[in-house]
Formats: sequence, C-alpha cells, structure tokens
Amino acid sequence: MPDQTPVQIAWVTHDLDATEMALTGLLGARKWVRMPDVRFAPDACTHRGEPADFVAHISLSYAGDTQVELIQPVSGTGPYSEFLDAFGPGLHHVCVSAPDEAAFDAMCRDADGRGTPVITRGTMAGGMHFAYVAAPEAGVPYLEFAYIPPDIQKFFDYVKQEQQ
Repeated sequence: MPDQTPVQIAWVTHDLDATEMALTGLLGARKWVRMPDVRFAPDACTHRGEPADFVAHISLSYAGDTQVELIQPVSGTGPYSEFLDAFGPGLHHVCVSAPDEAAFDAMCRDADGRGTPVITRGTMAGGMHFAYVAAPEAGVPYLEFAYIPPDIQKFFDYVKQEQQ
C-alpha cells in the first residue's frame, strides 16, 4: 500500500468568499486560485453507481504543504450538494494521493474490500483520477483518493508557490 499521507483538506460551502476569508485568517492561506463552473460529466464521473452530472466552483490555496480546497456546488446532485443538504457547510474530505493509476485503482479496490465502497469516482480534465469513500467513523464524511498526474501537479505547485 502506498504512503497514505494527507495532501489536501477540503470544505464544502455555500459562499466561497466568506470561507476564503475565514480560512485565510485561520490557516494563513494567503492567495486563492478559483476555478469556476468545474463540470463533473457523466462520461467521466459516477456517483452512487450512476453517471454523474454536477457543477461546482472550486477554490485552491495552501497552508504550508497542505492544499486547501473549497467547493461550492452550483448544479446537479453529487457528493458536495448531498453534503450541504445533510450537514450544511463544513469539512468535507481529506485527500491522500496515489503515486500512479495502478496504486489509485488498488486503493479503491482495497477500500471496497474493507466494506467502504467508493461513492463517487471520476477523471478530471488533465487526467487526474479521484474517488470518494464514505468515512464517517473516521470523523470526516469522506476520504478522497487521487492520482495526480505530472501536469496537474505542476499547476498545484504553481498555486503553492504563490503562497510565498
């Protein structure tokens, strides 16, 4: 099993501006990079075993070496809108990364084999793979597994260097 060190913590919110302001003060994240209208399309994403189609605004920053992600659902049903409906705004997931696609697939299989099935899974533009498993017994609604290809990692590194 690859190193399971968390690389990201993520909040779901109704208001990116307010959450950015709060976490800037609390975590020291100074600059946020926004990606509006990120679509999770049915040809690249499933949610609860069915093709998914939802949109969210995403904002990224860093607190030290940990990426901070804010997610504001815009339309459709997915893990973010379900979270807001059930709990309101708050901590949504912690993400651990896999070194390659094979390790990512193994993480998903292992979670399923332990009785923690993948709730949402997809591939983003640029080839980043992600999967959410429900982890309420761990005190966080979801744990995210991700394979971050080199080009996406370069973008994340850019966001991180903007904090300096």
